[in-house]
Amino acid sequence: MADTFSPHIIFPPMPDRSSKTPRPLTLKVGDFFHRHSQELHMTRVGTKAGYDRQILEPTINRPGLALTGFYKYFALHRIQVIGLAERSYLRHLSAANAEKRFHDLCRQNIPCVVVSRDQALPDALLAIANEAEISVFQTSMVTMNYINAATVRLDWEFAPSTTEHGCMVDVMGIGILIRGDSGTGKSETVLALLRRGASLVADDMVRVRNIEDRELIATAPELGRSYMEVRGLGIINVAALFGVGTFRTEKRLDLVVSLRREEDMNDMERVGLDRESIDVLGMDVPHIELPVAPGRDMAQLVEVAALDQKLKALGHDSAVEFNKKLLKKMRDERKSVV
Repeated sequence: MADTFSPHIIFPPMPDRSSKTPRPLTLKVGDFFHRHSQELHMTRVGTKAGYDRQILEPTINRPGLALTGFYKYFALHRIQVIGLAERSYLRHLSAANAEKRFHDLCRQNIPCVVVSRDQALPDALLAIANEAEISVFQTSMVTMNYINAATVRLDWEFAPSTTEHGCMVDVMGIGILIRGDSGTGKSETVLALLRRGASLVADDMVRVRNIEDRELIATAPELGRSYMEVRGLGIINVAALFGVGTFRTEKRLDLVVSLRREEDMNDMERVGLDRESIDVLGMDVPHIELPVAPGRDMAQLVEVAALDQKLKALGHDSAVEFNKKLLKKMRDERKSVV
């Protein structure tokens, strides 16, 4: 048998946080199919025995070179997609040679095989896959479209994740995680924001994923989507009470707001020159603390914080601009005295 080698990805260990889930090292073929078959237009044509096989790398491989017999750098840990080029090559071989080449492919312990453009494998090749207990799927998608769409979903599945305690809301396009101790009014603040046009993403349990160190995406556990708990009222259905526009399945995390009791805040940054941030899955997220006190409209303060974050994203920092104007005025007054 030809010498085989696979560039296996070694994922670096994540920083130690009690609520953090490190990047998963494997994904079962069956789990991938059940979660994404509808979006990827996949149907099973092979055996179910391969559902327990592991996908070890979050990307796709086309085994064109492997079907010629070259396995030195074969990516055996990836989903194998047979497109038009691979099918054409197999058709130009004799039946016995095609079966031998496909048998060699199935001996490499690959996770599964996906055939694009709704094309079917010859019965003899499908029988070889079934005998090797490798699941075979069909997709109606064009090969490159399938590869792009599947890669996005694999990136999501393999992304590092963590669970944060708080309420995630979309306020005027800014994703805000509202945190705070019990009794600080998180739920009341979120309800007021919903009445002002905000959208709920998650309540209590916020699942955050780091997508390629590019952005943090927050979602809710599937069972708890559109529901939130309000002290004294119990569980309420936000979408049913306020309309479907007040609920989102996911949102990028842009800002963390911590509600603190006024007596717990000793030194508060009043001007805002010193930007605070917290680490979430290795990425710095802007963080502000708001003191809670009787009579304060916390929803309005969070709304203003969202608008201010929008300005900062556009390059306008109110505190820095004010400080520059103040320093300029002081220099001008000093010159006039001299």
